[in-house]
Amino acid sequence: MSFEDTYRLSAHAVITNELGEVLQLRATYADKNWGLPGGALDPGETIHEALLRECREELGRAVRIDYLSGIYYHRVYNSHVFIFRAHFSDEGAIALSDEHSELRYFPLSALSPVQRQRVEDCLRFDGRVRSAKF
Repeated sequence: MSFEDTYRLSAHAVITNELGEVLQLRATYADKNWGLPGGALDPGETIHEALLRECREELGRAVRIDYLSGIYYHRVYNSHVFIFRAHFSDEGAIALSDEHSELRYFPLSALSPVQRQRVEDCLRFDGRVRSAKF
């Protein structure tokens, strides 16, 4: 198995509601965990293209990217994750794809430690892109 077969890149969006709670989706695959909208890059895609495509696929809505706030390495998955601040650029209801069973907005205090750090870095963005290893 080559490095390309085991190394992944993904892009994810931090989207909040009017209360400052963070949108999370529950996966219908693997461990069925909650996570930020987004996913893996397809061959030839930029991180921005991947985020826009993934949000359209997973949420049935378009998003606008505000900024890239962080790049995080996850040892368990041998993966780099790009975190963006984004907001919906259209009106309407969210229409989940088959990849997710439900959505919910969570307060920061309810997020896992890794997710909380990534989201807090995003919401406290000061113009500097953060990075960390987990």
